[in-house]
Amino acid sequence: MDLSIVIVSYNVKFLLEQCLTSVKAALAGTEAEVFVVDNHSSDGTVDYIKSRFPEVTVIANSDNPGFAKANNQAIRQSTGKYILLLNPDTVIGEENLFKLLYFMNEHSDAGAVGVRMIDAHGIFLPESKRSFPSPQVSFCKIFGLTKLFPHSSTFGRYYLPHLDDRKQHKIEVLAGAYMMLRREALDKAGLLDEDFFMYGEDIDLSYRIILNGYNNYYVPENILHYKGESTHKGNKMYVKAFYDSMLIFYRKHYPKSNGIIKLLIRSAIGLIRFLALIVKSKDKTKIKRIRHRRALILSEEDDFEAIKKVVAGRMPELEFINLWDLSDNRALDAICRRNKMKCFTDVVFCFPTMRFDQMILMMDKLSDKKVTYHIYNKVSGQLCSPGNIR
Repeated sequence: MDLSIVIVSYNVKFLLEQCLTSVKAALAGTEAEVFVVDNHSSDGTVDYIKSRFPEVTVIANSDNPGFAKANNQAIRQSTGKYILLLNPDTVIGEENLFKLLYFMNEHSDAGAVGVRMIDAHGIFLPESKRSFPSPQVSFCKIFGLTKLFPHSSTFGRYYLPHLDDRKQHKIEVLAGAYMMLRREALDKAGLLDEDFFMYGEDIDLSYRIILNGYNNYYVPENILHYKGESTHKGNKMYVKAFYDSMLIFYRKHYPKSNGIIKLLIRSAIGLIRFLALIVKSKDKTKIKRIRHRRALILSEEDDFEAIKKVVAGRMPELEFINLWDLSDNRALDAICRRNKMKCFTDVVFCFPTMRFDQMILMMDKLSDKKVTYHIYNKVSGQLCSPGNIR
């Protein structure tokens, strides 16, 4: 078996369906197995996925044991030479797996490899490449110096700003949203540390892979990541899990670090957690709405009315819904006509009329915080959008 793909899911069945659809399209010609570990979802994920992807091995947990433990459940059953840990809120292009497997085969020193992630606006996600959270790096990150000096190789080192995100690099930390692992390296480093419930396990595993003599690589191959859509970053559980995971990593790998710095970081973590809970309580009375003005649907004319109906139902604020007829105009011609694209606030792709790698390429070339990209699946009739659009 060349590849084992492991996806841990919790209450994101339509995003998971889209992820699996992209994985299936990318697996052509590859001997692979796919595992979905469901952490006791309440949205009918298990039955839904089993009915649509019978080739996928579904592990249905009776509770939520956390991200690390769920991944380990599937890894222990897997047989692939390489293992891909993939988030359910991601979309990969048709050529993605071929390129990354080729890279791993050509770089025997690579213990793991990550990719260039973009969000639903086509914007690069800086967590695609990171450094280890040493005491100094952690201090700068927690006290906001990383945000104040994002391009500084000293204060902004957490996201490695001095490394060009369009080029390949050896880096320290890979994102758990997409991490392709060499089984041989994983056998030496050990499985994911189950002390981490939801965050930090990717940092810890990246650290142990390097300790065991391998390198971690960043490869600028784009994927779409609906950042944070598989979790809810404003809630109490997220705040506790994220900052507690930092403390676990800190105690585990920097036990002899300066006590004053450790105390400062602990204090900052407590303050941030407290402030996050206050902000969350205030936000409960607010209804966040995003005003949409004009949408462009990239599909064939025969599918336009069906897609338009779904889009209008999702975004009733739209003033206009237009068609880019793929029967007459190539999808990627839009990249050459940037001026015509500027008037649209939302762009809706239609699969399988468009390939996933075409969508991701267009998002990257036309990235804009004021534009939101959506994907409509003609087979299932589902429209996937960022979680802040209901």
